[in-house]
Amino acid sequence: MTVTVDLMRHGEPVGGRRYRGQVDDPLSEKGWAQMRAAVGDAAPWDAVVSSPLQRCRAFAETLADRHRLPLTLDERLMEVGFGAWEGRTAAEIEQDAPGALARFKSDPVNARPQGAEPLAAFHARVAAALDTIRARHGGQHVLLVGHAGVIRMAFAWALAMPLEHAYRIEVANAGLTRLRLDGDRASLVFHGGDLARR
Repeated sequence: MTVTVDLMRHGEPVGGRRYRGQVDDPLSEKGWAQMRAAVGDAAPWDAVVSSPLQRCRAFAETLADRHRLPLTLDERLMEVGFGAWEGRTAAEIEQDAPGALARFKSDPVNARPQGAEPLAAFHARVAAALDTIRARHGGQHVLLVGHAGVIRMAFAWALAMPLEHAYRIEVANAGLTRLRLDGDRASLVFHGGDLARR
């Protein structure tokens, strides 16, 4: 039975762009506005599933409450742990370790920051969460509120993409990606959109 999954990245958190990982910063006012604008008044979903980190959870709770949708918080959908880079900006990382970011982006499997979650382990937990969604929501349309890394791992899972290529995908704040899961087959419907133009 087909399941449609819309994956939505959180909006901008307080503190702006940084390798936040599992640091639990809330959404900024700009972040709230980005997410509201991305969905407008639309609510085509049957259920909402969210990362428990507050930059995802707060919007998911508000949306689910407004439209009386069931909400599930799933720890497997937390952002990847960035180890020594947690909460740091790109400029701070580059100042301390010139070239480290470029090495990471070209080889995210082997050039991870010290103490970071292994990419294969991150992929495995996101894949398990998506398998659960597919099993529990047959015939439904589900909104998943998550993180850029989670959406990259969803691409890798759905399209059998090598993990080495995951960070070639850009994921904008409050951007939407739609996957269609039909049995063991998954397909990409769109990436980087919003419901206002759908």
